[in-house]
Amino acid sequence: MIVEHTEVLRQEPAAALGALLGVPVPDLDRDGLPLLWHWFYLLDRVPQADLGPDGHPVRGTVPAPPAPGLRRMWAGGRVTALGPLRCGESATRRSQVLSVREKPGRSGLLTFVVVEHRIVQFGQLAVDEQQDIVYREPSPLSMPDSGPVVPVADDEWSIDITPTLLFRFSALTFNAHRIHYDRDYARDVEGYPGLLTHGPLQALAMAEAARTTGPQHFEYRLVAPLFDHQGLVVRADKGPEHTTTSVRDIHGRRTATGRLSGHAGGQTTGTAAWRPW
Repeated sequence: MIVEHTEVLRQEPAAALGALLGVPVPDLDRDGLPLLWHWFYLLDRVPQADLGPDGHPVRGTVPAPPAPGLRRMWAGGRVTALGPLRCGESATRRSQVLSVREKPGRSGLLTFVVVEHRIVQFGQLAVDEQQDIVYREPSPLSMPDSGPVVPVADDEWSIDITPTLLFRFSALTFNAHRIHYDRDYARDVEGYPGLLTHGPLQALAMAEAARTTGPQHFEYRLVAPLFDHQGLVVRADKGPEHTTTSVRDIHGRRTATGRLSGHAGGQTTGTAAWRPW
């Protein structure tokens, strides 16, 4: 099943994101949206009646949970920006599930779902994306000891993760998943030690740390959960063929990794538009 959504891209969501993270907003009519900023557009605004107890949609969205009561995690993805996605113009997103597979994990059965989103503007494919979503059975998480705080280096960007920031990020993406803003639910129902920092926020931070212009291909993975009291520190290291990115917590534990190149399998193009540190 392919779900299609069309709307005129307005400047307000991008302006709101720039204000939230303290990052520059480009000329959206001329240069288009920076990498991953399409996540704040063409949203699934499902009715309140279609939300499950955890706040996540159970129907009317892609993907829908494979079974009730499962915990949903964003595991990673691949995004190719083929051309500018400009505001002030109409765009269409077509979404579908590409694959579903199950495998046993340490905490029970895991269901891996790959979702494809393709955004077209002016009759041309502008964004080609695959998202990796994992559903797991309810079980407590085992968290490693925190250890000492690792100072933020000169080539790192520290984002102050607060309940306010997480709530506003959820609002910008119309994400009602309660693990990001309802501390009582996150602790008492899902057994988390704090509010969960969004996987897309970590990916976006990596893309921003390595922000360039021109066609780009970005692959990223969320490798460990990150909670609000653990902070968020991101870095980007530019190499001859690609830029390597990562997120860590304030204790040095890595939670996300990424790689940015000029196009799928190619070299990095463009120049760094800004540095957040």
